[in-house]
Amino acid sequence: MITATEIRLVGEGIEPGIYPTSKGLSLAIEKGLDLVEISPKADPPVCKIIDYKKFLYDQKKKQKIIKANASKTVIKEIRFGPNTEEHDLNFKIKHALKFLEEGAKVKAFVFFRGRSIVFKEKGEILLLKFAQSLEDFGVVEQMPKLEGKRMTMFIAPKKKK
Repeated sequence: MITATEIRLVGEGIEPGIYPTSKGLSLAIEKGLDLVEISPKADPPVCKIIDYKKFLYDQKKKQKIIKANASKTVIKEIRFGPNTEEHDLNFKIKHALKFLEEGAKVKAFVFFRGRSIVFKEKGEILLLKFAQSLEDFGVVEQMPKLEGKRMTMFIAPKKKK
């Protein structure tokens, strides 16, 4: 599919230089490989003699390794009511510590039911107290924010040195 009359040819066991396209194709056939256009915008276009199927396989393999090494963020949720007592708060703080040590983000939210929306301040104080007790292990990503009947806050784990 190479339309140029002359190409710059590179590859293993080939003297790099400018060749006619037909000469490049004959060299590729001679070696039992493929003539692949690497950069079509160059003048003349750069072509390489390689095994194209193996080239595609190697690219897929590299993409798979990159995808496997990418960090996956896990979000764990902790739910409170606006009238959550001290003991329950401490119990949930222990769970949040475990989540942060595992490297997961924590989404803490206060769920307001019915008329309990009147206690917005209580919910915010509860979340701030929760964040303050976790400040050694995590960083507050988002301060308490009211969305409908939920007040949410995100805490991300601190980076380990």
